[in-house]
Amino acid sequence: MMVSHTTRNRIAERVRILFGGKPCRLQVAALPWKRVSGQTKIMMITSRDTGRWVLPKGWPEGREQLYDTAAREAGEEAGLVGNIAQTHFGSYFYGKVLATGMEQRCEVLVFPMKISKTVTNWPEKEERTRKWFSPDDAARSVAEVDLGELITRFAASHQFTA
Repeated sequence: MMVSHTTRNRIAERVRILFGGKPCRLQVAALPWKRVSGQTKIMMITSRDTGRWVLPKGWPEGREQLYDTAAREAGEEAGLVGNIAQTHFGSYFYGKVLATGMEQRCEVLVFPMKISKTVTNWPEKEERTRKWFSPDDAARSVAEVDLGELITRFAASHQFTA
């Protein structure tokens, strides 16, 4: 039986906590998508520190709903407006390097967001690049294997009804 990278990461996370490791911090991300000429496109942005391709993501603030956080981050980081799902599609793990140089393990809940508008000016425009990818290219462009699997699984699902 073949076990996905995501499942292996979930098991490893449980074992890490069982042996006294700090729990993951929670972040949320939008998975921005749209249909163009019958083809699905996924919006990716560059991270501010390394320039790698990522989804818009961030930390929940106050009593904000997690899906609202994901939509806010899509607007701030990529200038995107659309309808966000209120249920996350999946999650992935990664190590966020903090200003101190320490790494904090994070689990990111991913909320699909059907994009209706891209604005020309947004808060982080000068800090990031945004680009529409095919789902296959988006999955290949990310460093996190879990995220690539999630994008592939999303593209294969029936989420893309017009």
